[in-house]
Order: sequence, then C-alpha cells, then structure tokens
Amino acid sequence: MEAAPATPADSTVVQRWYVLIITMLVYTFSIADRYVISTVLEPIRLEFHLNETEAGMFTGVALGLFYVTMGLPMSWLADRRNRKNLLTFAVAAWSVMTTLCGYVTGPIQLMFARIGVGIGEAGGTPPCNTIIADYFPPARRPMATTIFALGAPIGAWLGSDLAGQVAHLYGWRNSFLVLGVPGLVLATVIFFTIKEPPRGRYDSCTKEIPPSVGETARFMWAQRGGVHVMMGSGLSALWGWGLMWFTPAYIERMYHMGDGSGGVLLSPIHMIGGVGASLLTAWLVARPEFADPRRILRLLAVVTALATVPSFYAYYTHDMWVMQVMLWLYVPAIYFYLGPSFAAVQNAAPPRMRAIFIAVSLLLANVFNLIVAPWFVGSLSDYFSGGQPTAESLRMALLVLAPSGFWAAFHYWRAERHLEADAKRIAEHA
Repeated sequence: MEAAPATPADSTVVQRWYVLIITMLVYTFSIADRYVISTVLEPIRLEFHLNETEAGMFTGVALGLFYVTMGLPMSWLADRRNRKNLLTFAVAAWSVMTTLCGYVTGPIQLMFARIGVGIGEAGGTPPCNTIIADYFPPARRPMATTIFALGAPIGAWLGSDLAGQVAHLYGWRNSFLVLGVPGLVLATVIFFTIKEPPRGRYDSCTKEIPPSVGETARFMWAQRGGVHVMMGSGLSALWGWGLMWFTPAYIERMYHMGDGSGGVLLSPIHMIGGVGASLLTAWLVARPEFADPRRILRLLAVVTALATVPSFYAYYTHDMWVMQVMLWLYVPAIYFYLGPSFAAVQNAAPPRMRAIFIAVSLLLANVFNLIVAPWFVGSLSDYFSGGQPTAESLRMALLVLAPSGFWAAFHYWRAERHLEADAKRIAEHA
C-alpha cells in the first residue's frame, strides 16, 4: 500500500530545498558510482588482460544494458507507487553492488557486479525528477532540475579525483569501497526524512487514474518538441560522456602518466568547471528573459555546437597544455544541458506520465553513453591498432566520436518549433 503523501501545507521552502539537496546527492552518488570505472579502467584492463573492446563491454555495456532494460519498469512503478520507497531501495541496491565491484577476481564477476549497479541506478533518476516536479511549480523547474544536475559534476569529481587518489595509493579495488558504503547511509536518510508529495499539485492536469503504457507511448510520440529534447540530451550524452568514458585512459596512455592520474587531472575540470557551468545555467534560466522555454533551447543548441569544436581539438593536439585548455572549454558544457533538458522533458508530460518520459530520455542517453560509446570507441581503437591498443588508436577513435555534438545541437534547435503545440496537447489531456 502506498504511504500517505505530504499535503501542500506540509511543504515549506526549507523542506522543498532539503528534498532538492537530497535528490541532488542521489544523483551525485549515481554518477560517482558509474564514473569510477572509467577512472580505473586502465589498471582493470591490464590486470584482467582485456583488449579495448572487452574493457568497454565488461565495464560500460554490461551496466548500460540492464540500466536501460530496467529503467522503464522502474519508472512505471514510480508513476504508480510510493516514489520515496522506490528511491530508498534503488540507492541501497546500487551502493551494495558498487562495493562488491571492489571484491571481484575476474572480468565475469565484474560484469555481474556492474549489472547490479545498473539495475539499482535505473530506479534513481526518474523518481527524483518526478518528486522534484511535485515540490516545484513549472516555472521553477528548470532552476530546480539544474540544481539537481549539480550532482553530475560533483559525482564526476568524486569518481575521478577521490577514486583516482585512492587507486593511486591503495589500488583500484578500494576506489569502489569508498564510494559504495556512503550510499547506504544516504538510503537510510531518504527513508526516514523525505515525504512523498501529492502528484501533480502544481499542474492543471489532475487525472488520478494512471494511463496505460500504450496511451503514454502514443502521447509521448505526439510531443514532437519533447522527442527532440530527448534526442538532443541523448546525443549530448553520447558526445560528452562518451568521450569522458575513455579520456582518463587516453591521458594516461598518451602522456605516460600513472594509474588514476588521468582522473586526478580531470577532477578540477569536473568540479570547478562543471559546478560553475551548472550554477551559471541555474542563474540564467531563472531570469525573466528565459521565461520563454524556446530561448532555453536556443541557448542549449548554441552552447553545445560551440563546445563541440574544442572537444575535437582536445584529442587532435599532441600538446598536453593545449589539451588541458580544450578540456576546460568543453567539459563544462557536458553539464550545461542536464537541468534544462530534464525540465523540458518534465514539462512535455502530464504528471502521471513524467517518470516514463524521464525514463525514456534516460534510456536514450544511456544507450548512447553506456552501450554505443564504449563499444564504438573500443572497437574503433582495436580496429585502428590491429587488436593491440595504443594511445594513437584511442586518439583516432575519440576524434571520430567528437563531432556528434553538432548532431545534439540540431535537435535542441528543432525542439523549440514544437513547444506551443506540445503545451496545447497537455492542456487538452487534463
């Protein structure tokens, strides 16, 4: 039985922001537990005698397949059951499996542990987004989801700097332990301190009967602006996070650095650049001139297109100083899109469809990021090197992926043309 939700009177400004901070921490640990594997990818590959394709398959594709498989049923539950309880279970599950990654003795065990992480994480972001939507009204959601998205750069910093430092000092296995255990504490905090809000209390659409999966799918496909935003955010993940998946290993290999050093080099870019970009985004989208959501989508299109240029040159150059400058220019942009795209997807859906809309958006992003990118880059690198991975083969593979940022920018640009029709369709659905 679903627990009694909080009433509107229960939700104070302090409570709304407390919930926002806790959900941001959930996203932080989700990204950190996912990102740590790329920080220690090179020592894992060497210890288990894997080629580039196998490394991508066992570490990224394994997680991604089950993340996207479980995302829709978990989101179906989130649209119908107590979201707080589902979130508690999800955080506890992926934290346990992250911890177990530190105890594996072979690639098959690692693959199953990463599958467990993926299953747990599938129940994280969709409930967080729909909870936020019921604590903040539509006009404030872009700001709120951008604060929520701060979890991405903070999580990437934890998964790169903290994990890199621990890997360098104590071995790669301990990197998983220091990130997995605190997640269990967070799950306990969620269970005892978060209240389940009423669904759709800030929206005109108040239908209590959840729509069928078929009805949701048909409505989603009709929301052309929402579909373009989903494609744009998915391709942004392919571009930015796909490049980041192999970048620590590339830096260590190309510039002859030690295990974990690539993650340590990237960590201030994630933390300072990523957090700075997210805060700047939150400030921008909260301003009156960005009350029109079409302007937000134009901003996403321009920033993504411009950042694609240094994302290519970062791997084109052989100069380490130039590479770092290019990373500082483009890495913050992979966080810029997160909050506004989450909000745009939420605002394209009626309340009882939001978790499914977010899940489909995440499905696209994670198919591109966790399945396509590791397999594509790894396979290209093996092809270019003849099966013996080198720095140059990985560089060429990353250069092939980098221009996909322009493709993402195109979809943001196209989405704005359909927002008015999308909004009208939601009003008619009420």
